[in-house]
Amino acid sequence: MSHTPSNAYIIEIHDRTAGIITRDERGFRFFSSERLFDSLEGRQFHSAREAERAARAVLSQRSRRASSQPFAN
Repeated sequence: MSHTPSNAYIIEIHDRTAGIITRDERGFRFFSSERLFDSLEGRQFHSAREAERAARAVLSQRSRRASSQPFAN
């Protein structure tokens, strides 16, 4: 029985589905499933791990921005 690697992976960050990546001849292409991750839409990555790190960075940036904004009165 031969085992072939998957051609698509779901990227989840803290129970949020960031998107999916699909394998092509140049690596992995990201397709956003949530508005927050739209900045990664269509980006090419060398590996699934690289795409996951990019999605984590987007979420981390968003969290830092939200925590640094003062509360509205």
